Amino acid sequence: MKGITLVMLGAMLWGISGTVAQFLFQQNGFTPEWLVVVRLLASGILLLFLGLIKKDKGIKEIWKNKKDRTNLISFSILGMLGVQYTYFAAIKHGNAATATILQYLSPVIITCYMAFRCKRLPKLNEVFAIGLAMIGVFFIITKGDIHSLSISELALFWGLASAFASALYTLQPIELLKKYSSTTIVGWGMLIGGIAFSFINPPWKFSGVVSIYSIVGVVFVVVFGTLIAFQCYLESLKYILPTEASTLGSVEPLSAAFLSVIWLKDPFGFMDFLGMTCIIVTIIILSYVKKGNKDEISENSLLDTKL
Repeated sequence: MKGITLVMLGAMLWGISGTVAQFLFQQNGFTPEWLVVVRLLASGILLLFLGLIKKDKGIKEIWKNKKDRTNLISFSILGMLGVQYTYFAAIKHGNAATATILQYLSPVIITCYMAFRCKRLPKLNEVFAIGLAMIGVFFIITKGDIHSLSISELALFWGLASAFASALYTLQPIELLKKYSSTTIVGWGMLIGGIAFSFINPPWKFSGVVSIYSIVGVVFVVVFGTLIAFQCYLESLKYILPTEASTLGSVEPLSAAFLSVIWLKDPFGFMDFLGMTCIIVTIIILSYVKKGNKDEISENSLLDTKL
């Protein structure tokens, strides 16, 4: 019960932070660029500080190996920064619920990639899961009407880009995760990604409405939606299996959808719910497909995807 509670709390905080980001973008005039750079810098510093408190030797050791340094910098810019920006851009042009659901297509992309890399055809249950995911996306972006899109083209583009970036983010650090802790990799990834993005959008380049609500929103995204959510998810793995954590983590799009409807009054009809259900079932199927497949990527490399 402790593991279940922790993983569900972490996933809910991730989902809620997406809705809070939507509130900052659409009602307070914040830009995704500013929120991304601030979140990366602040969260990276906090995670590395936490690692130092826990005496994580990997925080210093990772810089002594040239190959590890190169892989870390590549992951930081292409993986970490890529997934953060595409996700927030999808929220900006659409809403948190749709952006989160579309990002959940990343396991489908990973499954297709691994089948190609291992030179095998997808298994029957993988084909079923992929087909189910495609049906889910169809319901979400068309509401069942094949003649029109129910979301903007930019929201669809950034949502799908977020799924591909999330897949890259998951696959890139596999070798690093075999040698160093997740705290080390994610902490440095966020900090380096934030520093790199600062050259494009420095953290002092700000636009938006400053109020007590917007300040609380930024603090929530950085602290609760990143640091605490990350720790809850990691702590849960002491009590439950990664496959179980991945499945229970599906409450993230549910929490994002629920809060965006209740708080921000976003429309969310039967077709949206049906599409989301299809994609969540897809995640459950693929989580347990990977459980018994030694040719697939390490389950532990999936544990930070939602960050």
